[in-house]
Amino acid sequence: MRLFKRSNIIAVVTTTVFLIAVSAARADWYPGDTYKMHYPQLPDPTGWDVNFTSPKVLADDWMCTETGPVNDIHFWFSFRQGQPVPISSIHLSIHSDVPVSPTNPFSHPGSLLWSRDFLPSDVAILYPWGSGAQGWYDPNTGLAVRPDHSLFGQVNVRIPDTANPFIQQVSNIYWLDISVVLASGQTGQIGWKSSKDHFNDDAVWGTTTRLAAWTSGTNCATPSPASQWISRS
Repeated sequence: MRLFKRSNIIAVVTTTVFLIAVSAARADWYPGDTYKMHYPQLPDPTGWDVNFTSPKVLADDWMCTETGPVNDIHFWFSFRQGQPVPISSIHLSIHSDVPVSPTNPFSHPGSLLWSRDFLPSDVAILYPWGSGAQGWYDPNTGLAVRPDHSLFGQVNVRIPDTANPFIQQVSNIYWLDISVVLASGQTGQIGWKSSKDHFNDDAVWGTTTRLAAWTSGTNCATPSPASQWISRS
């Protein structure tokens, strides 16, 4: 199955689509392929990319629609100003949901349930996957630039049953966190692509040094009136 999600930057929800799909042997995912999440959140070709270069972490939620292992995770990304930069690793983690309550103004990731660091050799990257006039957004600095770049790619992570994938339970809400670590000495930036397909709550961001301190995307100065994340599958 694949877990796929993406986020839009409209209210600062990011472009990550969390899809969980029973998949064919190939590593990539395209509209029409199977999934086991609420619905695919596809990239907006004229949307935004939200910086998730380490130490920044972005997270978005999804609902499981079938109990079982999360064997695939697919998300879309772009390089700042369209300048490719080598990466060292991709950090993925799955968390429980902390819902909105009288004492909690926005939902966010809770307890850590699963995590893994993937090397570039562990994933399949399709670049470019698509194109369009896109913007760049950094939630903690408030930097919003449009146009910034035109190409975007897809990252496909395969987690076989022998590699201890996360076992999701039907109807549960989970959060996927993503952070990309650049190769030593690199100074570029990479962003999670936005989507028009909003699900449930807005995405949130934090830093790897303060993961308990999440900030809602809706609290960020954003370039558009609506945003969501798309990036997991």
